[in-house]
Amino acid sequence: MNKSEIIKKLYEIESIKLGSFTLKSGATSSIYIDMRPIISYPNLLKAIADLMWEKVKTIQVDLLCGVPYTALPIATCLSLQLDKPMVMVRKEAKSYGTKKMVEGVFKPAQTCLIIEDVVTSGSSIITTINELNAVELKTPYAVSFIDRQQGGNEALQNINCQFYSVFTLQELLAELNKNGITLLN
Repeated sequence: MNKSEIIKKLYEIESIKLGSFTLKSGATSSIYIDMRPIISYPNLLKAIADLMWEKVKTIQVDLLCGVPYTALPIATCLSLQLDKPMVMVRKEAKSYGTKKMVEGVFKPAQTCLIIEDVVTSGSSIITTINELNAVELKTPYAVSFIDRQQGGNEALQNINCQFYSVFTLQELLAELNKNGITLLN
């Protein structure tokens, strides 16, 4: 599946929606990108993971970490394809058991690639980075499928995290337009 086919499929399964939406960042948008449905389309999930890896395949990392929750299946797909270990950051620590925020097997100073589906402000990646840094993991890289171009890249650069994305929102809209789908007037 090529980039154009992936974007067309995301539109067909209603992962790209029109309306009035409030994003996690608090900003409002007429376009909402909901990547959760991709878990029901294994070929699409794999194709998205492949494109994301293509963006970062030259970097050296020891571990992968998907931002909870939507990026976890993408990270798992990459972990299986690349035979790379994964760690997982909890949204909140359990009040019982080990009470750990970071799950998985790792050693201090290992380098971790952060995987996200859609980036707006970058706050979810930054939260994940903070938890990983707290257990002494290095987090110099992050990759997302879509960058909404609303400050995420800049916020990550400010904390010395190199950010990569497969598509910007503008590129996604241009790709839809090429397929005869116009979302904005």
